[in-house]
Amino acid sequence: MVGGPRWGLSVPLAGVPLPAHRDLVRSLPDLGYTDLWSAETAGADAFTPLALAAEWAPRLRLGTSIVPVFTRGPAVIAMSAAAIAELAPGRFTLGIGSSSPTIVEGWNGGVFHKPYQRVRDTLAFLRAAFTGAKVSADYDTFSISRFRLERPPATPPRVMVGALKQGMLKLAANHADGAITNWLAPSDVATVRSAVNDDTELVARIFVCPTADKDAARALGRLLISSYLTVPVYAAFHEWLGRGELLKPMQDAWASGDRAAANAAIPDSLIDELIVHGHPDACRERVASYVDAGVAVPVMSVLPTGGDPVEVVRALAPGR
Repeated sequence: MVGGPRWGLSVPLAGVPLPAHRDLVRSLPDLGYTDLWSAETAGADAFTPLALAAEWAPRLRLGTSIVPVFTRGPAVIAMSAAAIAELAPGRFTLGIGSSSPTIVEGWNGGVFHKPYQRVRDTLAFLRAAFTGAKVSADYDTFSISRFRLERPPATPPRVMVGALKQGMLKLAANHADGAITNWLAPSDVATVRSAVNDDTELVARIFVCPTADKDAARALGRLLISSYLTVPVYAAFHEWLGRGELLKPMQDAWASGDRAAANAAIPDSLIDELIVHGHPDACRERVASYVDAGVAVPVMSVLPTGGDPVEVVRALAPGR
């Protein structure tokens, strides 16, 4: 673990405009939060929220979770990361990963091919580019000719790899500065850690739904689980974690086009394992159990509950 206990928040919050995050972000260090991590799917890009946060809260550590390696060219990733590293010297971690065919091909018109190799090659290129050296190299999945960052960061960002199964986890452990994972229960952390080194920093994105309405939390959890755990990479991850048979009825129904049956096939016990829900105090304790299991940085992705998201974040604060 770097710099003592850490506790993160995923931004932007659902339903809150980017400029309206300012006062909350400024207050996060005093509430006990140490980290702010951005995601990238179909909302805000990964870098813009962190550029704002770099100015609003100079004590927070910033990270991307994750930047897909297929949706930007390697040089563009290097330039964007260098800009955030310049705004937040020594406080920025670039998380990269393969993402999924839906995002890469369906939404971005790209080609999802050899994801392990593309992540490995992008990692190697970024290491070279951040030094300010001119890079000319033929990697397995792309070639670079005479690229040099015009503004190399004085403090290069740490680079972590989004990883689920053994291959990416070992890449993260052996060649990156840590691993970023998600969609796991505290009981799964030991399995994930078994694939990395003892000193590998592990960041985990955790879905948190702070509400006493158990039925509402489980209904939202069902929608998320059926959307994510039917994706092949996540299905394979949970098969490795030992949930293959448990998830098969949902995955079969989803593959047949019966979304209602897929949601109905998800047992409450699985939702309770993978989605943190309940009173904010209970949620805080549950998130802390990930740390006890071996996660260095739990990053809460707060799900909508109908309440004020800003107040929810304050209620979940580790410093309470």
